[in-house]
Amino acid sequence: MNFYNISLLGSPLEPFTYNSLQTIGIGTRVSVNVRNRLVNGVVISKRSEPDFKTLEILEISEFTYSKKQIELAKFISTYYVCSLGEALGVMTPFSISIDSPIINNKKEEYNSKIALSKKQEDALVFLKQNPVSLLFGDTGSGKTEIYMKYFEEIISSGKRSIFLMPEISLTPQMSQRLEEHFGESVVMWHSKLTPLQKRKALQKIYNGSAKIVAGPRSTLFLPINDLGLIVVDEEHDDSYKSSSRPRYNARDIAIYMGKLYDVPVILGSATPSLNTFTKFPYYRLRGGFFNSNREFIYEKSVETLSPLILDSLKSTLETKDQAIVFLPTRANFKYLICQDCGHTTQCVFCSIGMSIHQKSHALKCHYCNYTQAIPQVCSECRSPSLVSSRLGTAEAVKVISEEFTEANIEQFDRDAITTANKLKKALKRFNSHETDILVGTQMLSKGHDYHGVTLAVVLGMDNMLNMSDYRAREKALSSLIQVSGRSGRAKNAKVLVQSFNEEFFSTYMNNYEEFLEEEKTYRQDLYPPYKKLCRILFSHKNGAKAQEQMRKMQGLLSREANIEVVGSGKCAVERIANKYRFEILLRSDKSTDLIKAISRCKVDLAEVDMDPIEFG
Repeated sequence: MNFYNISLLGSPLEPFTYNSLQTIGIGTRVSVNVRNRLVNGVVISKRSEPDFKTLEILEISEFTYSKKQIELAKFISTYYVCSLGEALGVMTPFSISIDSPIINNKKEEYNSKIALSKKQEDALVFLKQNPVSLLFGDTGSGKTEIYMKYFEEIISSGKRSIFLMPEISLTPQMSQRLEEHFGESVVMWHSKLTPLQKRKALQKIYNGSAKIVAGPRSTLFLPINDLGLIVVDEEHDDSYKSSSRPRYNARDIAIYMGKLYDVPVILGSATPSLNTFTKFPYYRLRGGFFNSNREFIYEKSVETLSPLILDSLKSTLETKDQAIVFLPTRANFKYLICQDCGHTTQCVFCSIGMSIHQKSHALKCHYCNYTQAIPQVCSECRSPSLVSSRLGTAEAVKVISEEFTEANIEQFDRDAITTANKLKKALKRFNSHETDILVGTQMLSKGHDYHGVTLAVVLGMDNMLNMSDYRAREKALSSLIQVSGRSGRAKNAKVLVQSFNEEFFSTYMNNYEEFLEEEKTYRQDLYPPYKKLCRILFSHKNGAKAQEQMRKMQGLLSREANIEVVGSGKCAVERIANKYRFEILLRSDKSTDLIKAISRCKVDLAEVDMDPIEFG
């Protein structure tokens, strides 16, 4: 009889011991019985016969996790403080079945149609000289051409590349560019693929015909042998950070994988994060392929579609040009507030104001998706004087459509763009001039190539700038640069920014490097990249229990050396999905000190978020 330690996939539990008459390889996916349920697990190690009774392994699959996948999972489990089963749960195993053997890639020579400029050639040489490097290139400076040239060389050497993009919003146009050049060698991987599309994509990955695998953060964990290069595009983007366990950051995992697999890692961005800018050597690629100019106009105003904005939109439509309108808020309005008593209509399950969706005649919570009818009177004082605040995308579309009845206005956010196909069609309509004005959220800035935009309207910058987040300045400036960079690609353009902070934005709009250098002085001795932060969350339907657990862990942590308890208490959003939430924020010089302290002091309800990016 053989005895094995089995890590249960996706489970927070520690490994269990099972037995089998068969000899099973380390990393094999198996099925076992856990409380009368069939559960998938991974063989982690062989062990001697224990002094307790064990159950038998029920099924041995054709799937296996490689040594490097297990090593990576162990790192994720340790650094992000989760179970090994949860870390392995994000990975896709290799297949050892006969009908999809892993083929050693044969070398292919590319008759390249990509001609790089002298600057781009220099950038590529620089990137090859460093194990991890930052390609700090302005919007439109040709970063993608450099990536593609490097992909060609990797394919020619018989190896494969991973190309990470922030989320699905980048895939249609990028996939078209990659597929036009590399044809069937490209596999796009994202959450919106159908089960059949996923099976076909995995088959190409297994049999070695997929030379470039592109997609959002989950792409990192696909079963790719012969890895030769990892590219993380738009490395500053927050969507690389997972908001559920394991709470990993794909950019940082890519850097770790570079060491583990001994392959170069390229981090690319027009607005790199201060962490990346400070830690890694960078090549500054200035300018772009567009000779047009952008004129910035600042309007001191709260978030509203002012006469100046409407006049500018009118002029753009009269010249048969196109415009984009950026707002950070979805729906019609962010909040419904009583003018008489000041009460905000909140979600019954979350301590957050609900957003107004007039199309569905409903208030909706963007945290737990609870929906209710729009009330006619205040629930507190019964006053009918309800007003809405914080303009959203749906309301902007409504107002602009009523103002310009002949124009085609389209909403471009997660409410309207729910599938990859809808995204593809919306971009196609805009680029073929069927749509005149595109109104959207952050999705607008995600690297899409808009050819005819001569006006970019940007609202809500001051809200971003005033967030309770140490990265608020970085995020607001980065968003403005990214959104404005979508305009003026074919002709001169105007960028109309509603903000009371013109001095800040205008100082750094064309000099992000100078901003990063100055930002270093604000962060020194307080925040990353000079300090490590960790946020510990406690949530429970019984608020007293969550608070008690927070206080218990805080007491234990206060005795630990080399770490600082920055603060503790209720979360900014105290209740989500009917659970009360409390938090502790920790700071230290080294992540190892944080990890050791947390492992010694962790209590039952503690949810650990290492290197947090969410403080709201």
